Amino acid sequence: MATDPAQRPPTIDAAAAARWSRLAPADGSPWLHEEIGRRMEDRLQWIKARPESWADWSPLKGGLEAHALVARRYPAAAQYVIEPDAALAARTASVLGAPWWSARRWQGAQARFDATPEDGVDLLWANMALHMAADPEALIGRWHRTVATDGFLMFSALGPDTVRELRALYARLGWPPAGHEFTDMHDWGDMLVHAGFAEPVMDMERVVLTWPTPEAALAELRTLGRNLHPARFGGLRGRGWRNALGAALAATATPEQNDGRIALSFEIIYGHAFKPAPRVALAAESAVSLREMRAMLQKGR
Repeated sequence: MATDPAQRPPTIDAAAAARWSRLAPADGSPWLHEEIGRRMEDRLQWIKARPESWADWSPLKGGLEAHALVARRYPAAAQYVIEPDAALAARTASVLGAPWWSARRWQGAQARFDATPEDGVDLLWANMALHMAADPEALIGRWHRTVATDGFLMFSALGPDTVRELRALYARLGWPPAGHEFTDMHDWGDMLVHAGFAEPVMDMERVVLTWPTPEAALAELRTLGRNLHPARFGGLRGRGWRNALGAALAATATPEQNDGRIALSFEIIYGHAFKPAPRVALAAESAVSLREMRAMLQKGR
């Protein structure tokens, strides 16, 4: 995989990705995102670092219940909320912000919606966001700038085998791709190192979701994301196509497997990486930011 984005054809329609980023969940955070957030939060028990500050990247889509779990694990840590799209910021603030009369104001640190500290936060939590980014390397770079020296990033994303049954169904029927391509966990690790993170640890598991009807399956899939493939069907689909999709999905369910329910696989990737102190490349003339200089001096002490 080439590390230079200019050398790779686009795998995501940037305009479609921007529209998705502005779309607020209709009925709270997606169930699958909350479940993945719960599993990722459980992995924090193996990290000995105790952050004094942390930030949640887009919790409205990533999981409000997962946000609460992290806040409960680090009750004394200052917590920040980052909604990269302004269209979701007010909605998130209304959900996570504690009113003056709420008992939550006396139950540990409250979520802050202002800018994160100049030196960064000790933990950046980013649940189920990376696979929907039009430019994931730029996003990882932004995450790197948000994390403090010796802090760490914790993230999850969908992997390449996600909904492979649906992709095969579309291919068999001669339809355009069912979804954009998801990135392999080893490539995420390479991007993390390229951005300046160190010691990336990647993990993967597969989850199978089942539904009794095609309508139930499609309704849940709509909460998880959109087809951002540049070669996806460009117009509106008609009722005939919708009926054909429903019939094809129903045909994948057999009494011998999953109790006759429609089943789709999801590959879940987990990753974390630390941010080491910056290093200055040896050259006749080198430029170092004030923040990097401060970090290097503190590391020296």
